[in-house]
Amino acid sequence: MIKTMGDKSPKANQKKSSQKQTKAISAEQKKQQDIAAKRNAVKK
Repeated sequence: MIKTMGDKSPKANQKKSSQKQTKAISAEQKKQQDIAAKRNAVKK
């Protein structure tokens, strides 16, 4: 087995970028939820 590819393989890079995207998406969703919660608190 040749390990020269290491983490530079396209699959590994795809995995890393998709994990970053997932984190960004969940952070964005949390922000939206916070905004919605504040709006609901104001309405009451």
